[in-house]
Amino acid sequence: MKLKSQAVLFRAAHHSAALEIELTRRNIPFVKFGGLKFLDSIHVKDVLAVLRWAENPRDRVAGFRVVQLLPGVGPATAAKVLDDIVARASAAAGDAVETAAGALAAFAPPPRAQEDWHPFVKLMSSVYGRETPWPAEFEMVRRWYEPHLARNHEDAAIRHADVLQMESIAGTYALREGFLTELTLDPPDATSDESGVPLVDEDYLILSTIHSAKGQEWRNVFVLNGVDGCIPSDLGMGSEEDIDEERCLLYVAMTRAKEDLHIVVPQRFYVHNQTHLGDRHVWASRTRFIPAHLMPLFDAYAWPRVPVPSTLSAAGLAAAAQARLEIGARLRKMWD
Repeated sequence: MKLKSQAVLFRAAHHSAALEIELTRRNIPFVKFGGLKFLDSIHVKDVLAVLRWAENPRDRVAGFRVVQLLPGVGPATAAKVLDDIVARASAAAGDAVETAAGALAAFAPPPRAQEDWHPFVKLMSSVYGRETPWPAEFEMVRRWYEPHLARNHEDAAIRHADVLQMESIAGTYALREGFLTELTLDPPDATSDESGVPLVDEDYLILSTIHSAKGQEWRNVFVLNGVDGCIPSDLGMGSEEDIDEERCLLYVAMTRAKEDLHIVVPQRFYVHNQTHLGDRHVWASRTRFIPAHLMPLFDAYAWPRVPVPSTLSAAGLAAAAQARLEIGARLRKMWD
């Protein structure tokens, strides 16, 4: 089945963040409708730029973007900061990390950036020197970025959810290098561009919000996060009318499928701010719009699928009962 014949639908644009990163990692083409691609969002690129500049102080594209996050800092000042880092590195011929941190500390910022400059220098010195282990380092970057996100964007609350989602994804990687290797950062002129439409002869998977999917149909449809809190959304349960609207949205999503419909119901959601191998989570409950008495109308599958145990024969049970395991002999054999 072609990718174009399949669609992944979701209630909110940020619900597809982890899927988009995995599709990008596996080089599977996709087009997203109803919002920017996760990695094309301004705020996502801002945070990635901080991490990329920390990984490589010579990355002028990332540094140019990061410095301009500060109030009162424009392209001219950002270029001067980067020129100072290059000049200091050429003169000292020392470690790039120490040189970059020293150049930032010695730079005289514009008056409007005075208050935010010291926290910025402190952050970059820390991430340059890897003073905080990963993924706690991402949390530190996120906390520094939050006030700038609120200052630069009116819809900061929605964008903040994306940053938290990215922090959760970052926690699945053991090292910063691995996380950055899987992702890409486009040049600044691509910032906030909408997802481009592929060529006619290309095959690509459809990712779409449910609102944007109205009037469309596909052979195979996957509906993400069929749990309370996502469908219906936490923000859409203020009144009976709101709940009815959420129920209609699920109906729209389910009726987009011509042949096969898959409603994905995650078992749990992992919480933020924990270690790489942390297991703190909250349990998810199936959406209230598919109550228990409707479940016989669906085929329920678990993933990974549990194999059906085969029935042991009488001869097999008898052989198992007579089998003897010489543990001592096996241990001695390991040292022979």
